[in-house]
Amino acid sequence: MALALGTAVPLQAFALDDKQKEEIGAYIKEYLLANPEILIDVQEALQDKQAKAQQAQAQAAIVDNEKEIFSSKNDVTLGNPDGDVTVVEFFDYNCGYCKRALSDMDDILAKDKNVRFVLKELPILGPDSLAAHKVSAAFRDLAPEKYGEFHRTLLGGEGRATEESAIEVAVKLGVTEADIRKAMEEKPHDDAVRATYSLANSLGITGTPSYIIGKEAVFGAIGSEAIEDKVANVRACGQTAC
Repeated sequence: MALALGTAVPLQAFALDDKQKEEIGAYIKEYLLANPEILIDVQEALQDKQAKAQQAQAQAAIVDNEKEIFSSKNDVTLGNPDGDVTVVEFFDYNCGYCKRALSDMDDILAKDKNVRFVLKELPILGPDSLAAHKVSAAFRDLAPEKYGEFHRTLLGGEGRATEESAIEVAVKLGVTEADIRKAMEEKPHDDAVRATYSLANSLGITGTPSYIIGKEAVFGAIGSEAIEDKVANVRACGQTAC
């Protein structure tokens, strides 16, 4: 009993009454106002912690979903189909950053003949994006050899991608509107796009463009040079950072 009381007293000594709490709160406020850069340090630490958690989630998902990420039958491969390094890009036809990143992909494919580039459509920017995706999927079924040209034309075009603008591109590339609409009705690819949504969620992808390179998820348009560096590192040491 004496021992218990002896340990309880010092523990109680650390409890603060309301006045003490108010004084300490005022002191903390005063200190932060005098040293606001601390808040920047705290914010950066939080962002770093969140980024590491996001990357850890993505890396686990990459291991669990490797076949679906790199070898899905629903995706199109550009560049070298037997390339030694694969870059997977999640994109939306109405994503402004994806439009700017289109030249990044083309620069990489022009310089590096041993890269395999997988395009994974992730229509997340509203009904127009989903409608354009459905046209794209139908076009891919009908004229897979022309998909790369379709992709570059629609993504690289001005204005918003819609069902109408996507069909217009398809028609210019030799596929009739009637055939496109028939293919959309017979095979709407709803299960495929739901699978892509689920995969993106598992990877922690909330925006486009996002990339999978090796075992790393890359969020945002980081530019061709940064992607090339990661590809080179994968070749050199098996990781995006050696």
